[in-house]
Amino acid sequence: MVQICRSKNFGSDGTEDSDSSAEREQTNSSESDGNIPKRTRLTRASLRLSQSSQGKAMGWIPIYFPPLRPVCSRWLALASYSSPNPLAPGHLQDPLNVGPFLPPTHVDTLDVKQDESPPLTPTGNAPSSESELDISSPNASHDESLAKDPALRDSDKDLSHRPKRRRCHETYNFNMKCPTPGCNSLGHLTGKHERHFAVSGCPLYHNLSADECKVKATTREKHEEEAKVQEESNRHATRHQTPTSRQTRYKEQVTEMRKGRNSGLSKEQKEKYMEHRQSHGNTREPLLENITSEYDLELFRKAQARASEDLERLRIQGQITEGSNMIKTILFGRYELDTWYHSPYPEEYARLGRLYVCEFCLKYMKSQTILRRHMAKCVWKHPPGDEVYRKGAISVFEVDGKKNKIYCQNLCLLAKLFLDHKTLYYDVEPFLFYVMTEADNTGCHLVGYFSKEKNSFLNYNVSCILTMPQYMRQGYGKMLIDFSYLLSKVEEKVGSPERPLSDLGLISYRSYWKEVLLRYMYNFQGKEISIKEISQETAVNPVDIVSTLQSLQMLKYWKGKHLVLKRQDLIDEWKSKETKRGSNNKTIDPSSLKWTPPKGT
Repeated sequence: MVQICRSKNFGSDGTEDSDSSAEREQTNSSESDGNIPKRTRLTRASLRLSQSSQGKAMGWIPIYFPPLRPVCSRWLALASYSSPNPLAPGHLQDPLNVGPFLPPTHVDTLDVKQDESPPLTPTGNAPSSESELDISSPNASHDESLAKDPALRDSDKDLSHRPKRRRCHETYNFNMKCPTPGCNSLGHLTGKHERHFAVSGCPLYHNLSADECKVKATTREKHEEEAKVQEESNRHATRHQTPTSRQTRYKEQVTEMRKGRNSGLSKEQKEKYMEHRQSHGNTREPLLENITSEYDLELFRKAQARASEDLERLRIQGQITEGSNMIKTILFGRYELDTWYHSPYPEEYARLGRLYVCEFCLKYMKSQTILRRHMAKCVWKHPPGDEVYRKGAISVFEVDGKKNKIYCQNLCLLAKLFLDHKTLYYDVEPFLFYVMTEADNTGCHLVGYFSKEKNSFLNYNVSCILTMPQYMRQGYGKMLIDFSYLLSKVEEKVGSPERPLSDLGLISYRSYWKEVLLRYMYNFQGKEISIKEISQETAVNPVDIVSTLQSLQMLKYWKGKHLVLKRQDLIDEWKSKETKRGSNNKTIDPSSLKWTPPKGT
């Protein structure tokens, strides 16, 4: 019988293992009792090393072991040829130098024991180059002695050196907790999750309990199912856009709910709100009851739940993590603004989490100290370029992206923090930027801006438009849109914004188009109206006019013709709002524009 032994343990790099002396002593002690076969451990690296260095030197024919491949039930079989000349006791021989080749008399099949949980490799569950194969011996007494010896058993089965797989989301959930004081991270605002790790999903922050969130979630799901069923049953063609009786009743109910709300808060309610604010501060959401109608408050709650669900889905998918490379807040003038989206600032700035931006030159900095020193020597008090409009404290500056490249790039990076679909950051030379500011005794503060191509093939009058968050819902967005169409009128062109529009941009443009059409209808005295005439007078693209008329249900197809309906109820409603709004400065005066269309680039 030919037996394969080893004199030293070699690692994958050819060095001697630390436990080779212990195995040699164990081998000598076991062989003193007689001709007892040995139990050894072989690695593929040691086989290759012995084959290349010693096999040819001794003149013996090496036995080549084929590459190990997983077979059924993950067992491997190795065949050894038997020899009539057994090895002498106490003699150590190289594993592959087995002497002259002799004809085999019989073949012994040796089982290779594998660990119960072998480490995974990039190619599957096959053993790696460092994995060890235990070649069992047919001698049962030696196996029993090995099992009784704790040191050998521990060394043979010790797998502590092998790394264990760990799931990332388990570690993430284990380390995270809700930042709201007094919250145990149980429940979720959507009512669909058992735990939360952000303020957006915290029931306690929203002055609710976990059970109340689950009840509200059930109610929302029920209403959504009813709305889907009703939508499927009330599908109308383009020619039949009249509201159904159910929609009419619903609109009347909403109107009554909005009329019936309280015009102001009582003394007890004000004291309750002030006590809540003083006791919790910014760690809780302010009390929102009786501020608006129940219908509008419920819409706001639904929007909160939907946004929280989207954030939770992104967090589970791993797109939002605590270590994400995203700026959380920026210090801009007198305001500290929370960002909405990622902006490709340089990595050393994006890692900070908080960015400091000069509100005049838009230079971004790393710390409050750098910003303070910069503001002490910054000579800018308004945007670069030409001031083309001024009325009161409102001014608009025309900035050429080719002449003021750094400023325009910084403006685009700042805008990306609040816009989702913006893709232009550094290639600003083909664009003109119109920056709106509000002046006081310290300078001209940035309100918003829009950009347009110098030579637009599709006659886009706006490529990107933004109102700064601290100036939103004050009429400045509509002023920017109106100013862009005023420039189109001076150029004697018909303009339209570049698509796609952001969510807030689409809402602003639809509101502006609606106001323009209703004002035109209010002042129109003729019997026949033309969409082309409306487009030429307002500089609004005919496609935008048709879509707005359809949304207002003022366009109808009758007897082969398209008719524009003059809905007096909508016109009266718009007129009443205009009267309540009164005269304010949030309008564009065409006489205050000092601008001529640029020639060339």
